[in-house]
Amino acid sequence: MKINRLGSLRIIGLGFLFLALTGGIYWLGVERIRSQVEQLGVWAPLALMGLRFTSILFPAIPSTVYSILAGGLLGFWPGLMVIVTADMVACPINFWIARRWGRKAVVRLVGQGFMSQVDTLSQRHLENNPFLITAFLMTGLFDFVCYAVGLTKTPWRQFLPVLFLSILLSDPPVVAVGAGVMSGGRILLGLALLGVFFLALVRGWVNRHRSLQPSLPSSINPESKS
Repeated sequence: MKINRLGSLRIIGLGFLFLALTGGIYWLGVERIRSQVEQLGVWAPLALMGLRFTSILFPAIPSTVYSILAGGLLGFWPGLMVIVTADMVACPINFWIARRWGRKAVVRLVGQGFMSQVDTLSQRHLENNPFLITAFLMTGLFDFVCYAVGLTKTPWRQFLPVLFLSILLSDPPVVAVGAGVMSGGRILLGLALLGVFFLALVRGWVNRHRSLQPSLPSSINPESKS
């Protein structure tokens, strides 16, 4: 299935980024990297926040890489604040665009080639199922999920709480990977890997749920423009 292939490609890309980040740190040196980041001042976190925001709005751009970079360049807590802030702003915008402007607007942002991912997700019984929405939002396809849920009749009051919960659960482990590599902290890196393993279990459960339930016609919001 195309959506599984996309998720697998993102995981492979994340693995390559992890190796590249580790190699770059040892080649350049931790102190040199920290010195250059400090010279950038407030522009470093703002740039990472902007890149993360853009990658969510346009899901074809991998977004997980910026979580790792934020943890590696800024440290765990500052990096986590940057990523969480970007996610809490960008994800509701994705939902709002889909709800307000409909499928045509989403196609323009994600591209026709990736629109099948949104259509598939919107047909997976997400409506009126907060637990399932939370699980999907905790996968690497959360940016597509925000668009997909916006195309259903799921109300704002149901979407926002599960979105914020999923962000608070899924962002820390990935940011901690970057922070652990940068600082050399074995405990932090170990906890990060446990968190990533938990997210992998969630993704496996989501994939199993998708395979067990046949695709049904999506509940497109009749008020959305098509």
